[in-house]
Amino acid sequence: VQKDLGLSDDQVVIVTNIGEDSSCYDAAVDLAKNKGCKVIFADSFGHESFMKQAAQEYPEVQFCHATGTSGKIANIENFHNAFASIYEGRYLAGIAAGLKLNEMIAAGKITAEQAVIGYVGAFTYAEVISGMTSFYLGARSVCPSATMKVRYTGSWYDQAKEQEAATALIEKDKCVLISQHADSMGAPTACEAAGVPDVSYNGSTVSACPNTFIVSSRIDWAPYFEHAIECVKEGKDIEYDWTGTLSTGSVVLTDVNEKAAAKGTKEKLAE
Repeated sequence: VQKDLGLSDDQVVIVTNIGEDSSCYDAAVDLAKNKGCKVIFADSFGHESFMKQAAQEYPEVQFCHATGTSGKIANIENFHNAFASIYEGRYLAGIAAGLKLNEMIAAGKITAEQAVIGYVGAFTYAEVISGMTSFYLGARSVCPSATMKVRYTGSWYDQAKEQEAATALIEKDKCVLISQHADSMGAPTACEAAGVPDVSYNGSTVSACPNTFIVSSRIDWAPYFEHAIECVKEGKDIEYDWTGTLSTGSVVLTDVNEKAAAKGTKEKLAE
């Protein structure tokens, strides 16, 4: 993005390991007040209230928050939300899962009634529910006998809990394929150890899980970064609630791991 927009290194400031607490407000204020930033991005759901607070204090700076919910109703002119229709990618990933179930049925490894998917969810939020529903619909579109069981962890990132949930889905709930809306390597690790196919999230896990990783959907934030920064450069308004899609390049899939995926998966996803 920096290269495409012709920005120099001194025009881009990145700070990391910012918690969902007042440290987010402190970082945002530092970027606005001391670093001279004209547009500031935050990338965690819990950053929203702190970004809004900073936005009210620095009205000449644009504050863009990923995954939030109040940009359209906050009545703060320089505060914005952005996300992507990740359920589009999850539907496609579900198709890959359904094809794998079909392959397992055809090979006699499971019966049609045993095509049970396990899903590790973070919270009972609309984002998680819409994602798991879309994934399930994708799987059912090619494997009509598929069913799905869900276990929640109560955290976006907790490797131990995610691994525990995936293991329980495999061992107790008899799930033969696992997917997730949680961010750690917990579920993929459990799948690799158990030899259970896995559709992960937010990036490929093929290097750590070469025998079980099939594919992953993720958000590419580059289109939004480019859009928001261009708006600031040109003095244009940024939407209060921006949503990227497959067509904008904001929702993408990783490469299919053909070692674990069913034959023809790559072609079916392209279709």
